[in-house]
Amino acid sequence: MTETPARFVVVGGGTAGWLAALTLQDAAKRRHVDMAVTVVDSSKIPTIGVGEGTTAAFRMLLRHLGFDEMEFFRETEATVKFGIRHRDWRRKGEHYDGPIDDPHAVVTPPPGAPSDYLNAYAVAAGRPLQDMHLFGPLMARGRSPYARRADGSLVPLGPFHYAYHFDQALVGRFLRAKAAGIEVVDATIANVEIDPDSGAIAALLMEDGRRLAGDFFIDATGFRRRLIGEALGGKWLSYASALPVNRAMPFWIDIEPDEEIDNFTLACALDSGWLWKIPTQRRYGCGYVYSDAFLTPDEAKREVEARLGRAIEVRNDIRLDVGRLESPWIANCLALGLSSSFLEPLEATSIHGSVVQLMMFAQRYLKAPSQMTSLDRDDYNRRVGRQVDDFRTFINMHYLGGRSDTPFWRDFAANKVHAETRERLEAWRRQTPRREHFPSFLGGLPHVEAQLYYPVLDGLGLLDRELARAEMDKAPQIRAFARKTYDALRKEYMAAAGKALGHAEFLATARGEVGTGR
Repeated sequence: MTETPARFVVVGGGTAGWLAALTLQDAAKRRHVDMAVTVVDSSKIPTIGVGEGTTAAFRMLLRHLGFDEMEFFRETEATVKFGIRHRDWRRKGEHYDGPIDDPHAVVTPPPGAPSDYLNAYAVAAGRPLQDMHLFGPLMARGRSPYARRADGSLVPLGPFHYAYHFDQALVGRFLRAKAAGIEVVDATIANVEIDPDSGAIAALLMEDGRRLAGDFFIDATGFRRRLIGEALGGKWLSYASALPVNRAMPFWIDIEPDEEIDNFTLACALDSGWLWKIPTQRRYGCGYVYSDAFLTPDEAKREVEARLGRAIEVRNDIRLDVGRLESPWIANCLALGLSSSFLEPLEATSIHGSVVQLMMFAQRYLKAPSQMTSLDRDDYNRRVGRQVDDFRTFINMHYLGGRSDTPFWRDFAANKVHAETRERLEAWRRQTPRREHFPSFLGGLPHVEAQLYYPVLDGLGLLDRELARAEMDKAPQIRAFARKTYDALRKEYMAAAGKALGHAEFLATARGEVGTGR
């Protein structure tokens, strides 16, 4: 007799839901798990398209799934993201860049060199960290990650994965179009049937009377948490004591036809929070993330308009409940995306977290649901909980640039600095940050570690230059190697930026409007 394939049901047709369905389908084939995937994607629930940023992990997953990148650019209005430009976080009128490539990855270190010797050298010498990154000069000059050969085809400038900005409604549509072999159910859930013996989900009862049984369920219903919260009573852990903003006011700004398009996310600190600006190919998705303890929505709108020098059309005003589930995997239900956690979008942690959690689940835990154990759930929940707590601490640290010019910034300094943030800063007064300060618990999958911390810490003035100098003075040969390497990388990457296509020209090429796009 042939056993029935295990039934995996994904509820929610947004980016997280379709990434889950495609990743599970791909992993099942690779791991020889007999399973069928169904996505419940209700046409009655609107998908709001706003600009969203990713990390390089998203591009890695697209390549893993075998998708054509130029098609992705064409179909989703995606743009290239090399990093984040942080403006006014330390002092008004100043900015620092956080490129996401890692120069340590392309240089063999000398014997005895600390893991982040290039970063430590740059801090000690007072030299800009971004100058030894390929993505630094590309950000500064509005370039793309490609040059053009004589025959018109494209050649990548380096080995590093960049990230994307996109309209997530279009991305959901793109991913759904790739879902061959995945059943789609267009229905709205009326109720969830719980097995009285196991406490697990047995089936979904739809408004049209259908009953959809399943063996394992992915809750990608966003803030509703329809399965993990409403049906299974998942407990929410708030981060409100460490992350100070609780409202978001999104709006659009059109991109003019001849305008160069940013290749970075702009995060601009304002009086009671910060403003994001994320480019797609036609417009910037923007928004003010702020605290309503210090201003009303009307005041927030006026502040943005005064800052931009133009009127804006507010698309919504969203109340934010920042935090995470205590247990994102309960019984036979795993929460993903906004169903699992939500933090302010300062470092693109939402989609990144979903991608890494999916990859980890596929690598470590995917098997027939009947074989999954409580030990599996406990281990997954511990790892994901630590991951999101690390996101919280990283974002918390962004607010420590020393601003005290408004009540919001003074209140943060007095009341919102997390204990773990203080512990890390205290440790980095004794030793400059090292990769080994961030123990691996995600099986080698990408996480917030020293390479992402350095630009933020340096940009905010939180690193001790004299400490870095003392460390370099103890190892003059390593210091000399680091200086030579820094100079060589800076020269090479400045030359590469001079050859690179402009960002807008590259996107036109990807759309097939210029050259071959290949």
